[in-house]
Amino acid sequence: MNETRSTLVPERGVITLAGNDRLSFLQGLVSNDVLAAKERQAVYAALLTPQGKFLFEMFIVATADTLWLDVEAQQAEALLGKLNKYKLRSDVTFTNRSQEFGVAIAEDDPGRPLSFSDPRLPELGWRFIAPRAQLPAENAAILADYEALRLQLGVSNGSRDMVPGESILLEGNFDYLNGVDFSKGCYMGQELTARTHYRALIKKRLYPVKSAHGPCPEPGTLLYHNGQEAGVMRSSLGA
Repeated sequence: MNETRSTLVPERGVITLAGNDRLSFLQGLVSNDVLAAKERQAVYAALLTPQGKFLFEMFIVATADTLWLDVEAQQAEALLGKLNKYKLRSDVTFTNRSQEFGVAIAEDDPGRPLSFSDPRLPELGWRFIAPRAQLPAENAAILADYEALRLQLGVSNGSRDMVPGESILLEGNFDYLNGVDFSKGCYMGQELTARTHYRALIKKRLYPVKSAHGPCPEPGTLLYHNGQEAGVMRSSLGA
């Protein structure tokens, strides 16, 4: 995809964090190193419950005075509420900018200020945040190709594949997708994530599957192998 092979991703929204404490505030909450985020270098991370269960995923990029979060649009207001809960006296403000800004994907570097190579896997190409008037139109064919690639690679897609309040990060392959920094120090939910990783306690993960009998089952459907429960269906595409 060059510019003509770019597409709006309608399910994504944008939140900004401003204020002198924006970096330290978010650093203490999410699973990855916020300090590594740059204008054209994103950090992929998740916000967890204090017990270490998944709540929200995000891509984080930074400008001189602002952190930009590429998030699930339908989760944006809930994420804002959670951030405000932990704000206390921190010098940080949060704004849902999803009406003004959106997210697009492209196979090659689109050369935008807030463009970045997908930090999860290089095969996933590039993403960029821009004012909605400057974003490409939604292209269903490109989105379908991208979704097929995502599923083939076993890449989770936020709350479509992770159950908020129940799933743990390693079940969604965040450790394989550069979504966890195991050396950054404390963050909310860090204890369970680290213990599961270092003690190899993970009992289930997302895996790509292919249906041999027509369309894939609906999300949430129990899957069986030789009469025994083998897993639960999450997101899918076509047959």
